[in-house]
Amino acid sequence: MNLNKKSISKKISSDISISQLEALNFINSLIELIKKSSKRKDVKISGFGTFFMHESPRRVGRNPKTKESYIIKPRNKLNFKGSNIIKKILNPWKSYYFFYI
Repeated sequence: MNLNKKSISKKISSDISISQLEALNFINSLIELIKKSSKRKDVKISGFGTFFMHESPRRVGRNPKTKESYIIKPRNKLNFKGSNIIKKILNPWKSYYFFYI
């Protein structure tokens, strides 16, 4: 199952009875807000997770076709760390309560 902005906006629009365009605008606004805010500080969404900027280090890359090596410059990446609630939903077999049933 693929999730993209269009499928998410369809689901939101049907759940709360708004147009798909309004739902898509909401999703785009949320994504832009997370991108802009995470440049300054971590963005924590309670019960969901945290978005944060991480600088990847300089490293050696290789062109698989020509086998030529080159240096990849350090860059900032937006990372996400899910909350414990999300982790338990996604991985219920790793929870302690599962082993005691």
